[in-house]
Amino acid sequence: MKKILYITICLYASAFINLQAQRFPVRTDVPLDSIQLSDPFIFADNDSKTYFMTGTGGTVWKSKDLRLWTGPFWVVETDTNSWMGKRPMIWAAEIHKYNGKYYYFATFTNRDVKIDTIKGTAIERRACHILVSDKPDGKYVPMNEPTYLPADMPTLDATLWVEDGQPYMLYCHEWLQNWNGTVEIIPLKPDLSGAAGNRKVLFFASESPWSREKIAERDDVPNRVTDGPYVFRTQTGKLGIIWTSWVHDIYTQGVAYSDNGKLSGNWTQEREPLTPPDFGHGMLFRTFEGKLLMSIHSHRIDEHGRTIRIPHLFEVDDSGDRIRVKKTKN
Repeated sequence: MKKILYITICLYASAFINLQAQRFPVRTDVPLDSIQLSDPFIFADNDSKTYFMTGTGGTVWKSKDLRLWTGPFWVVETDTNSWMGKRPMIWAAEIHKYNGKYYYFATFTNRDVKIDTIKGTAIERRACHILVSDKPDGKYVPMNEPTYLPADMPTLDATLWVEDGQPYMLYCHEWLQNWNGTVEIIPLKPDLSGAAGNRKVLFFASESPWSREKIAERDDVPNRVTDGPYVFRTQTGKLGIIWTSWVHDIYTQGVAYSDNGKLSGNWTQEREPLTPPDFGHGMLFRTFEGKLLMSIHSHRIDEHGRTIRIPHLFEVDDSGDRIRVKKTKN
């Protein structure tokens, strides 16, 4: 428990540091392994043949070849009169093109507002939200909806999935409040400007056979953290979700599959982790040459107690009913 709280505090600090990236000058020809970035999401823009990488911090990096990058560029404009406040933390952003516009799915935190207290821990106002732009590099601005999910419910790590023409937001209900994190969905309006129905739980953190933690009441149990869900479909039509938790103090990513190829199916967790230890919060994208890659960050804590997260790329095979991570690209 102490380790999880310690890592959470480190993530807060990392998010705050990344938020200040707008103050730093733009750099060119930066190798991918020289960029510190949590939750790296890469959008491959076919129109400009440019890769746009975002994540935690409200910025975007640009590249033509996935090797050398230019940035960071500040791309977010929030409403300072909204619940987010003047300087919200921005975590785990994603860029999605949908019906001709670009949408910025992200987690915003206002640390000055507390929505709950659980087991002596104050829960800050944290929620998934969607901004919109006419261009992949922004600026991304708010739409009409002030909230997508209940204000007294901390949520994080939103992503987009469209099924049978209906867009959905997938996200995590944070474990610090419910004490057993979830991956959930909520339907969205056609222009993604608000929620269009009720939320539904897909699975709980405790269903994972590979994640572990030790807590006072029990010796060795499934971890309670859900983090970074991302939906994909294999070439055979199998629907899956990659997501991240912990094996004690090791950041680890696993995968679950639906039994009917739909979000409404029964979700079964694979018994073993998908990626090597100390990697997590991944997503999948295809290069302009058609190769399937996983963008993910490594996770370590240096000798000064700081969390260091570096984007990495893995090749992925999705030709069967299960995805397989092949090898690292950097």
